[in-house]
Amino acid sequence: MASSAPKTALVCSGGGARGAYEAGTIRYLRQELPASVRPHVHFDVLCGTSVGAITACFMAATADAPERQAQVLEDVWSTLKLENVYKVEGEDLWSLLKKMWRLSKQDTHPDGWRLYDVLHLAPLEEIVRTRAPWPQIAANLARGKLDALSVSSTRIVDGKTVVFVQRREGGVPPWSRDPFTEARETIIGPEHALASAAIPMLFRAVRIGDEYFCDGSVRMNTPLSPALRLGADRVLILSLKHRPSSPQPPARMTAYPTTPALVGKVLNALMLDHTDYDLDRLRRFNAILDSGTAAFGAEFLPRLNETVREMRGQSYRRVKDLVIRPSRDLAEVAASYAKSRTFGGDAAASLPIRLLHRITRSQVFTQADLASYLLFDGEYAKRLMELAMEDAHQQRDAIIEFFDPASSK
Repeated sequence: MASSAPKTALVCSGGGARGAYEAGTIRYLRQELPASVRPHVHFDVLCGTSVGAITACFMAATADAPERQAQVLEDVWSTLKLENVYKVEGEDLWSLLKKMWRLSKQDTHPDGWRLYDVLHLAPLEEIVRTRAPWPQIAANLARGKLDALSVSSTRIVDGKTVVFVQRREGGVPPWSRDPFTEARETIIGPEHALASAAIPMLFRAVRIGDEYFCDGSVRMNTPLSPALRLGADRVLILSLKHRPSSPQPPARMTAYPTTPALVGKVLNALMLDHTDYDLDRLRRFNAILDSGTAAFGAEFLPRLNETVREMRGQSYRRVKDLVIRPSRDLAEVAASYAKSRTFGGDAAASLPIRLLHRITRSQVFTQADLASYLLFDGEYAKRLMELAMEDAHQQRDAIIEFFDPASSK
């Protein structure tokens, strides 16, 4: 693309199994937009955290074949089976409790057992490692198919956000002076995506070098700041949080909250609530720049940047944004699916299915927040992808305008 053209970033949020919604959005962009628009759906910068890191890496690895991206992501999600993701077949709750006790007594686990010692997620990790052509990321960067890829994760030892960056020109641009954020140049591979997606306590922490990392959503769920640092002038943000059109009164609690309900709300706070904060901040900056230009003329922004460039390492600029978000609460989608006959919560079902079925039925709320993160199941994924297609279609005109090369920043 020409250097004068605005750089466009795709920003992918976190949310465990909710990430299938992102795959549905990609499918709409690649397959449902007018043929005249699709060639302009190009992403110079790809940024992701948590499950969004997996989406971003898959997009980077297939940037040389954009027509295949939707099918690759859809195949990955739609073929998932819960009983294969959580490998505990043939065990009942009593045998699992005995296993936990034995693990807590072993010398190899002096600090006690970990949940992922019982719920083995190796099949899910294997999908991430094998279904994307990882070496193709570097090749696509070298050929100019994209400019940069970033993956955000949390370093466990100190809780610092580490943003792994791979750029076509190498190195890392001037970054935030936030002492809790670090940008690190690297060759991004499956371990970085898995580290970013490792939900604390549920998924296995990932070792990179001599350090251990977990879900990037702990401190940075929506990697909007990396997208801006990497030069994006336009950002398409895939949010996994439903925002009601009008404030809704909180559901009335008639009983003490269950553990699944509490864990679900904690995950919401970690993975979803940062999105709107980052967006509001971006739009406030745009409003300030617009107001300053209106009040002081075209020289306002250049004069401002003379002052702040040395302090923050980069100039301010107006950034265009477009957000695609669920029109329904994805927890409600999870609850509806988990209570359906399709899900199979009968006595013969595998233990993971029975446990998730219980979780969705035992919530004191009408939602199933925790289940919506853990339902790595093809049929649930298909429902989320269909919803994403519908939601993207509702913004069809805005999407077309966003990618129109004649539109202004």
